[in-house]
Amino acid sequence: MIPTRFALAVALAILALPGWAADNPLVVQLNQRLTALQSDPELAELASYEKLQAQNAIAAFDKARRNQRATAQYIAERRVEIAETAARAQAARREADRLDRTRSELLVEASRREAERARREAERLRVQAQIQAEETERLRLAAEAEALARQEAETTLDTVAGQQANRLSAARQRELRLARQEAELMSGAKLPASKFESRGEVFTLAAEAFASGSAKLSASGASSASALAAYLQANPRAKARIEGYGDNQTPGQRRADAVRDALTAGGVTRSRLQSSGKGSGSRARAVEVIVTH
Repeated sequence: MIPTRFALAVALAILALPGWAADNPLVVQLNQRLTALQSDPELAELASYEKLQAQNAIAAFDKARRNQRATAQYIAERRVEIAETAARAQAARREADRLDRTRSELLVEASRREAERARREAERLRVQAQIQAEETERLRLAAEAEALARQEAETTLDTVAGQQANRLSAARQRELRLARQEAELMSGAKLPASKFESRGEVFTLAAEAFASGSAKLSASGASSASALAAYLQANPRAKARIEGYGDNQTPGQRRADAVRDALTAGGVTRSRLQSSGKGSGSRARAVEVIVTH
């Protein structure tokens, strides 16, 4: 682009045209168009070369001879028109460049803001994920602590319950030993051997507790029945289930009934006793008396 000082010189030259104040109205009109173009602040610095050519063309038109005036006028008018068009075109290009720069700046700014929004969103999601992870970890630790506390409580309860059960069992064993001793003292006879099972305290009478080939109690059987009656009397809440085992000559039910009758005769109420036959027995087992306390 031609420098601004050159454009100013063009303007001064236009004002100094010899035909500026002349009588030729076309020269005046063309000079006025060129001066208006130069006076426009948006177009003054543009198309300086074209303006100079237009100035020269106007001067040539003003000095042209009569036979050359038509051609000189045409050239002057075209040069002024070209200057105007070039100035406006350059102004349009300048404006387009400015708009392009503005658009680029806006795009860069938009991209920067979008990147900043994306960064903030990513940071928000990261913080949210961290909070969720921390909350999950807190809940996991709380669940583990609760489970551990529950386990410790259950262990403590089991321990206490076990200790309590052991104490109760020990107390019950002492109570039963005292009851055995009391029964043996009162009856003057020994209780049969017993063992504790899930079904209760089981006393076993061998085949020698009955007379041979009979359901009648022998002397030792009667003595055992007397001791069992005293034992049940010492445990008033206890009940007895009598299960008889027979042989080829004596059914088990008859043996069970014989023991039941002996216990009833020893003072045990019938409602606390139950007798039944259980099939074949052996020399070691003819009757079982299951006492439930």
